[in-house]
Amino acid sequence: MKDKFTTKAFAEGYLARSVYKLKDMQGKFRLMKRGDDVLDIGAAPGSWTQYAVEIGANVDAIDMNKFKVRDAKIIVADIMSDSIYENLKKSYDVVISDAAPQTTGILDNDTYNSFMLSSRSLEIVKKVLKKDGKFVCKIFQGSYYSDFWKEMNSVFRHVKTFKPVASRKKSKETYLIGLNKL
Repeated sequence: MKDKFTTKAFAEGYLARSVYKLKDMQGKFRLMKRGDDVLDIGAAPGSWTQYAVEIGANVDAIDMNKFKVRDAKIIVADIMSDSIYENLKKSYDVVISDAAPQTTGILDNDTYNSFMLSSRSLEIVKKVLKKDGKFVCKIFQGSYYSDFWKEMNSVFRHVKTFKPVASRKKSKETYLIGLNKL
């Protein structure tokens, strides 16, 4: 589905429209700065990685699908596997996750699978995000949302809910932003 964000992304050289979601969050929460070590989980097709590199961050990007972004370390791996830690740094300033499941159209299945990816991303954050670090995570709103929000609150001093302007109106996606990891 092409829309104004898709057209704008390709015109500006970005790999996907989702870049404007991250730009919106960056503008509001100042997530990343030049020199930060950033881990991008569920990174393909790579627009979030592109933007983080553009800011001047040192980016490790992980996804099951191959993709290319100049000046980023691309790790092709399944985040559900514990072997991913062999490819990651010991600590990061920021972790961003736009990971999404293959949707089926069955709301309960899709929200559960989103919850599982978000929960795994949070497990990774617990191991590799520095104290006072920041985390952005997409999750589909549904029956598992409040459980995930509570878990985020046990890891961060502040948790914010955010729906970027570039999110489609009928989309169930929302983003939780964890600020100041405990």
